[in-house]
Amino acid sequence: MSPRKHTVDAAKGVLEIEWPFFGELSRGLALKVARAYDPEIVIGIATAGVIPGAVIAAILGREFHSLVVSRKYKASRTREAPEIFGSAPKEVRGRRVLIVDETCDSGDTLRLAVSAVQEGGAAEVRTAVSINYAPDFHAIATESMIILPWDREILVDGELKPNPLYAAALGVE
Repeated sequence: MSPRKHTVDAAKGVLEIEWPFFGELSRGLALKVARAYDPEIVIGIATAGVIPGAVIAAILGREFHSLVVSRKYKASRTREAPEIFGSAPKEVRGRRVLIVDETCDSGDTLRLAVSAVQEGGAAEVRTAVSINYAPDFHAIATESMIILPWDREILVDGELKPNPLYAAALGVE
């Protein structure tokens, strides 16, 4: 799998999210969900949706599972359509489910996840994202490039280094 290429639209800028702000986004999103929906299970879309999904599940005191929905990259570094790897957890059958991802642009990933969970027999399915799009619930909307706390640095030779995918946006080399 080739690395993603990210470009920054100067007019839209970069929204760099720190851990404390991420925590507040998750808290706010959990409160929005709790006011309008009572999920029995929370599913985080792996990989990036697992972190906010697990936090929201913990805040709501609900069971947590993950579902792998990912995109492959072509040699030209363009993304292919997302695919589901595996199936929805058997625990969704007959239950209210909240599917969580970190952000949503086209909605393709969420649509696949919702379809898989419905095929798994869920009684009701709603969606939530930390940033962007208009699923059933979202914490904030922005057109900026998003850099989440777990994307900022990667482990290289035993040391945390700025993630090269975001180096230009972060102004580091």
